[in-house]
Amino acid sequence: MNKESIFSELHDLIKSLKQETITEERKEVLQPLIDYIQKNVEKKNPINLNFICTHNSRRSHLSQVWAQTAAFYYRIGNVNCYSGGTEATALFPMAAATLKDHGFEVLSLSKEPNPIYGIKYAQNAPPIIGFSKTYDAEFNPKSNFAAIMTCSQADAGCPLILGANKRIPITYEDPKAFDGTPQQAEKYRERSLQIATELTYVFSQIKA
Repeated sequence: MNKESIFSELHDLIKSLKQETITEERKEVLQPLIDYIQKNVEKKNPINLNFICTHNSRRSHLSQVWAQTAAFYYRIGNVNCYSGGTEATALFPMAAATLKDHGFEVLSLSKEPNPIYGIKYAQNAPPIIGFSKTYDAEFNPKSNFAAIMTCSQADAGCPLILGANKRIPITYEDPKAFDGTPQQAEKYRERSLQIATELTYVFSQIKA
């Protein structure tokens, strides 16, 4: 894996992210995830990350996609990223459109009410399969994973995530608040880029 094999538009976007804008307070929030990944890299264990939100429709998907992409970009192997919700709804179309606008290939694999997408960040890497599901769905790991809580509602509503060997709250504000407004596209992009900046920072700190 190398940086050059990632789609060029994504490569340029990642290079343009300003990790220096992450506050010290926010770095403290991110540090447990860095520590978890580093520990498993050193032990040569699989690194399973399950990003969990209430509806698995926006923030958890954006986090899953950016984490998998960041692992690839920084050449951290054996990383498997998942997402889930406390309930299943659908991957919101604006979230998929935002990823496409960043330079991901977003392939529509089904047209059901809960559609399935293939999301690619590099020509020869396997696509991320994106669709809404509960965090404990059969598609997701059952044990030996970190549960990363991307919204405060899910964090408060799930006092116990069965099978998780680490629980890490890294919460983001929901761009859903801007649905149907003239600011919708701008706010989804803003939130996605915040997630991208923070998760690329996380993987940039890992010593492989």
